[in-house]
Amino acid sequence: MPSILFVCLGNICRSPLAEGALRAEADRLRLDLIVDSAGTGNWHAGEAPDERAQRTALRHGVDISALRARQVTRADFRRFTHIIALDHENLANLRKLVPADATAELSLLLDHVPDREGQAVTDPWFGDEAGFEITWDEVAAAARGLAAKLRAR
Repeated sequence: MPSILFVCLGNICRSPLAEGALRAEADRLRLDLIVDSAGTGNWHAGEAPDERAQRTALRHGVDISALRARQVTRADFRRFTHIIALDHENLANLRKLVPADATAELSLLLDHVPDREGQAVTDPWFGDEAGFEITWDEVAAAARGLAAKLRAR
């Protein structure tokens, strides 16, 4: 069964939004997946997603309030089939952590959206609620693309 881990910096806005978007898309397609999210940093470990992220997800019918931030571990590189970074900095940090026995494929989230390959997901942290909507649109598009690829396998 495919297992996907989304990774951003603190695991309280972009990666939980991506997790929620993919869970919703997998449910819609009746696709069996394991989906989780984590951060490369541990500043917010144990915290719920940012309230702006929660409100944004809810406006799109997705409840992410039960998610809790955690830091990515070396074991994640064996536990998940795909580890997907939300931006270049986090992808670089993940590449530094990869153990020799890693089995997970690494990619950027927007690599799963035609014509967005190599781009970073917008970080809404320092902005207002409108920035979270932009981020939602990006992660939702990527969730659709990723789910379609996984379903085709």
